[in-house]
Amino acid sequence: MSAETLAAIAVALGAGWASGLNTYAAVLVLGAAERLGLVNLPHSLEVLASPWVMGVAALLFALNFFADKIPYVDSINDVLQTFVRIPAGFLLAYGAAGGLSPEVAVIAGLLGGTLAAGTHIAKTGSRALINASPEPFSNIAASLTEDVAVIGGLALAIAHPITFLCLLAAFAALLVWLLPKLVRLALVPIRRVTGRPPKT
Repeated sequence: MSAETLAAIAVALGAGWASGLNTYAAVLVLGAAERLGLVNLPHSLEVLASPWVMGVAALLFALNFFADKIPYVDSINDVLQTFVRIPAGFLLAYGAAGGLSPEVAVIAGLLGGTLAAGTHIAKTGSRALINASPEPFSNIAASLTEDVAVIGGLALAIAHPITFLCLLAAFAALLVWLLPKLVRLALVPIRRVTGRPPKT
C-alpha cells in the first residue's frame, strides 16, 4: 500500500470519527488544511476550502460550541445532531477516499459512518451521565476535550497517518467494550422515572 493511499484512508476514517464528535469542527479543520496545503483532498471535497462553506461551518460551530456546554441543552443538541453527524461521517469519509478505487471509497464511507455513529452514541451517552451531576463544569470540560480531540485527531491523521490508524483501532476496540455499559447507565434515570428497576 502506497503512502498516498494510507494517508487518504487515515484522513477518510479520521473525518468519519471526528464527525461523530463535532461535524462542524471536522469540516473546518479539513477545509483549513486544504487551504494551507497541508492535505490534498479529492476534487469532491475541495469545496470544504470554500470561504462560504468554511464561514457557514464556523457559524454552526460557534452555535454548537455554546449549546454543547450547557447542561441538558447539550443532550437535546446531541439528539438533533444525530441527523447531521452520522450522515456527514459517511459523506466525508467517502469523499476523502474519492481519489481511490470506487470500492475502497464505499468501504471507507461505510466505516466512516459507523465510526461517526459509535462516537456520537458514546458522546450522547456520556453527556447524559454527566448531566446527572449538579455542577456544570463537567459539561464544559467534556465539551472542550471533544473539540480539542477533533482538531488534534485530524491533525494527527494528516501528519502521521500510521500512528493515527493504530490509535483509531485501539479506540474502536475500547468503544465496542464501552458502548453497552454506557447505554445501560444512560437508561438508569429513565427507568427510575418510569418506575422500572434498573438492570444490572
